[in-house]
Order: sequence, then structure tokens, then C-alpha cells
Amino acid sequence: MKNKLKQVFLLAAMLPLCLSLYAQGGGTTGINAATSSLASYVDPVSNLILGIGAVVGLIGGVMVYIKWNSGDRDISKEVMSWGGSCIFLVLVSVVIKAFFGV
Repeated sequence: MKNKLKQVFLLAAMLPLCLSLYAQGGGTTGINAATSSLASYVDPVSNLILGIGAVVGLIGGVMVYIKWNSGDRDISKEVMSWGGSCIFLVLVSVVIKAFFGV
């Protein structure tokens, strides 16, 4: 009985080692395929982020104009928040392209 229990534990300990040996073969091809697939999405995503930044800029400009026309004298916080979000989106687009080397 003890001998059989030792064999079961030994088999259970060896099984993950065998599975990891089978998994080593195609890892690099999968990573290379994922890298090339991801690199093909960089330009469209960057253009999408720039488009979102343009829309945010237009909405922010209209919101600042509305506040300015309504007589609100303290619009600097509004300008900084909308302008900061536009600058952030433009920088994210540039950083994504630089990160992936496109």
C-alpha cells in the first residue's frame, strides 16, 4: 500500500515537469506572432486616440466659450482641465508609437 502511494505521489510530481517540457517548443513563435499582430494595431489606435483628442478639444472649446459668454470670470480652471486632457491624449498617441517603434 505504501509503495503504491509513493508511486502516485511521484507520478503527480513528475506530471507538471512533463507538461512544461511539451510547452517549451512553440513559445517563441507564439510570442513573435503576438508581437507582429499587436504592432499592426498601433497606427489605428494612435489615430483613434488623436481623433478622440480632437473631439475633446472641440467640446472643451465650446464649454469654455459658453462659460465665458455667461459672464463667468474664472474660466482658467476650465481651460486648464480641457486643455490638459487634450495634451494628454496627444502625448499618449505619440508615446504609443514610440514605445512600439512604429
